[in-house]
Amino acid sequence: MSNNALILYVEDNPDNREILGRRLERRGFRCRFAVDAVTGVQAAADLDPDLIIMDIGLGAIDGCEATRRIKANPKTANIPVLALTASAFETDRQNALSAGCSDFDTKPVDFPRLLEKINLQLTLAQAS
Repeated sequence: MSNNALILYVEDNPDNREILGRRLERRGFRCRFAVDAVTGVQAAADLDPDLIIMDIGLGAIDGCEATRRIKANPKTANIPVLALTASAFETDRQNALSAGCSDFDTKPVDFPRLLEKINLQLTLAQAS
């Protein structure tokens, strides 16, 4: 899927932001970044991205809580959020989905699989 969709990537690790951001930009996506949950919630409201990739392990306020805050705001409630985490337990997946994430993927990133999930979420969002 070739597009110009804006993706907000909320990730506290600068290496992860740079590597995944570069790979997404090479695929035609525009990427913006937030380094923690608080700035991620604010960036979602300010930027109105087409999709958010949310790291779950963000520190004091985790990605699940950030997603709950995004989903509680009528301005950002319809933005699909894709959880990304190094923790691959089923309970982590369920927690992310319960918080409002549309999908869930694990680190290290399987880029082709992540791209499929991104494109599916963008397609579903456009259809609704």
